[in-house]
Amino acid sequence: MSDEFEDMARQLGALLAQRRWLLTTAESCTGGLVAGAVTAIAGSSAWFDRGFVTYSNEAKVELLAVSPLTLHAHGAVSEETVREMLAGALLKSVAHVALAVSGIAGPGGGTPDKPVGTVCFGWQRRGYPATCVTRHFDGDRQAVRAAAVRVALEGVSGLAAA
Repeated sequence: MSDEFEDMARQLGALLAQRRWLLTTAESCTGGLVAGAVTAIAGSSAWFDRGFVTYSNEAKVELLAVSPLTLHAHGAVSEETVREMLAGALLKSVAHVALAVSGIAGPGGGTPDKPVGTVCFGWQRRGYPATCVTRHFDGDRQAVRAAAVRVALEGVSGLAAA
């Protein structure tokens, strides 16, 4: 794990611990990298509940109750899907806050509408509306995934600090 992610995860942990909040993650293109960054911090069990790695559409449906209709209409890489991933992660955990990420890290899989580097994010506090955004990152697969982890951690830190 990079020093940058370690610092970000440590700061996030301090914010969550201060509020006595637990975090859950729902990840697709990052494949558990966000949960890995968080759990690399000693004592993270005080503020991290669980992570869902739902790389396939089937996993999104089975583990997070994402609607097949949503996946058909909007695709796995969409704010609509990320919103349902958040809801499912909160439903199937005891966490207070959730983050979700789904994207196209490459090198293949992109389309004209959703090129490689397209990543959708969502953050939600239990009982409050979700915030979802779509970002576009340049670079190879590793660079896109690293950028996605950074944005995911920044977003949940912002939610915990608010």
